[in-house]
Amino acid sequence: MKQWKTLAREPVLEGNRYLCVERHTIELPDGSIIDNWPWVIMPDYVNVVAVNEEKQFLCFRQTKYAIEGTSLAPVGGYIDPGENALAAAQRELLEETGYAAEEWTQLGSFPVDANRGCGVGNFFLARGARKAAQPKQDDLEEQTLLLLTREEVESALGRGEFRILSWAMALLLAMRFLDLEQPRVSG
Repeated sequence: MKQWKTLAREPVLEGNRYLCVERHTIELPDGSIIDNWPWVIMPDYVNVVAVNEEKQFLCFRQTKYAIEGTSLAPVGGYIDPGENALAAAQRELLEETGYAAEEWTQLGSFPVDANRGCGVGNFFLARGARKAAQPKQDDLEEQTLLLLTREEVESALGRGEFRILSWAMALLLAMRFLDLEQPRVSG
């Protein structure tokens, strides 16, 4: 299959490091041209599903500007310029929770929007997380760290309490990975 080809790009909005919008001229595989194709540039980010030595999931109850009320959330944040995804995941875990982990698994990297950009989400599972420092409370949102059992996380997912798609997907991928590695026994 042939890829779409970018023939031209023009900035439309240059906000800050968190958002830039461009207008692209695109050539489709059949040779047809599309003018004014919107392209959104946002920083890549990480979501970390952290599990401590007692098999509890580190999650936040927090507020976000785009969400009315509160949401449960895993650890997450933007990748700094020049930083790789794993280093960002390790930094975010330590900064947000004060926990560190030795065992890391990359669960995948996924574009947010296949046709419009919007950054790439990089998902990680951090096992054996243990308290290593005090968290740095510099995020804009209010948040409370919770230690949840797997059953509590599954129940919260079923009730829609993880209200951002990437958060729910990171948790589901992590639980699937854990199931494949160590099958759960039903009783």
